[in-house]
Amino acid sequence: MDVKELFEQGGPLMWAILAASVVGVAVFIERLWSLQRGKLLPRAFVDRIRGLVVKRKTSEALLLCEENRSSIALIMAAGLRSFTQGRDREHIKESVEEVGDREVARMGRNVEIVGTVAAVSPLLGLLGTVVGMIQVFKNFVDAYKLGAVGPDAFAEGIWQALITTAYGLVVAIPMLVLYKFLQGRNERIVVDMEEDALGLVDLLEDARLPREPEPSKPPAKPSKAVAEAAAEEPA
Repeated sequence: MDVKELFEQGGPLMWAILAASVVGVAVFIERLWSLQRGKLLPRAFVDRIRGLVVKRKTSEALLLCEENRSSIALIMAAGLRSFTQGRDREHIKESVEEVGDREVARMGRNVEIVGTVAAVSPLLGLLGTVVGMIQVFKNFVDAYKLGAVGPDAFAEGIWQALITTAYGLVVAIPMLVLYKFLQGRNERIVVDMEEDALGLVDLLEDARLPREPEPSKPPAKPSKAVAEAAAEEPA
């Protein structure tokens, strides 16, 4: 018996499990594309913004962040905007955290769909098995009334009913792995974003302090020729 025949033997709930698996795979691919580290947390861009803040070019850094649409750019822009408005460290940190929470929520959008598919698929398979077993026992009772009870028909009905459970597990196991993969990927990016955001807050606080005056240079000694010419001048 090939896969097509097994699918047909499983009943209508096999189509529901198949539809759930297609949705789960589609969402996983979309999230994998949207949650690329280079799109959310471009390292070269972050280093450039940090360099501008160290040089106290906060206006230029804010302009670059507003032109860039990555998540870390939006978070840094919130901090730089508060800094240019003269806010203190706590207000800057609150602005960064507020935008950061919003970006984290956006990153986690639709990820739970993959987890839902992983949780629902075995339940759909179990439901199909229960419905199949109900039908098996009903047929058994009908056959018993007619005096035509046979163990072969009873066994055949049981294995057909178990097909949906097996199919649900086949879908659920890889979906659970994909869901955990997306979760771990998101958590690593979020941790790095938090470190960069808090690092920017510290740099902005340092930029608020006045620059240390450069050490004064000692007066240059006159050259030998100038000294001799000054000595030859009449008093």
